[in-house]
Amino acid sequence: MEPHLSFRGRRALVTGAGKGIGRAVAVALSKAGARVTALSRTAADLESLARECPGIEPLCLDLADWDATEAAVGAAGPFELLVNNAAVALLQPFLEVTRAALERSLDVNLRAVLHVSQIVARQMIAHGVPGAIVNVSSQASQRALRDHAVYCSTKSALDMLSKVMAMELGPHKIRVNTVNPTVVMTDMGRINWSDPQKSAAMINRIPLGKFAEVDDVVNSILFLLSDKSAMTTGSSLMVDGGFLVS
Repeated sequence: MEPHLSFRGRRALVTGAGKGIGRAVAVALSKAGARVTALSRTAADLESLARECPGIEPLCLDLADWDATEAAVGAAGPFELLVNNAAVALLQPFLEVTRAALERSLDVNLRAVLHVSQIVARQMIAHGVPGAIVNVSSQASQRALRDHAVYCSTKSALDMLSKVMAMELGPHKIRVNTVNPTVVMTDMGRINWSDPQKSAAMINRIPLGKFAEVDDVVNSILFLLSDKSAMTTGSSLMVDGGFLVS
């Protein structure tokens, strides 16, 4: 058995690849031999990613634009691996949730995942190749969090969408799973959770006593994309340090 995961010769699409988890996944897949297309709506992020990892193919696109997504993702494929990482977290108290926040969250966190997955899965089926899809969800899909009404709801919907995808795409040898992290120490995560009082309240609910690092999530995604998880589909892999059992 190979000690390291290899994706040599396989084509992968990663959404939300400009920053954080998505960027790290794109780089890791490229270093493991995959031909990676990195999708982001921020051109500057893609330019810096291309400088960091020249083999990655950038795709600048706003996934909320249904028609543009259909054309661009369709032309960029086919792919054998897909990581739906793009997401927004627009936090508001339930009584103050706005229509704009709800619609934007649904567009990116749910509709875009469904649409991109449709495009990629149809190509997999047309070419008769097996595939793996990983949707980046959250511990918030299974636990109510204050001011997260929309975020929790969209991530919960994403978990169920992923299960239905797994059921319907399984006969085509396409596996679908989610990773569900706790707070992750991306650059943004470090900023948002730098207040010791705020972070302590959350860390005290995590049995392992710490937040996740980016590599914790990346390694879980790579496992689910790889043949090491060939019998795993329709599952949610918790990367939460035990938050959900506390």
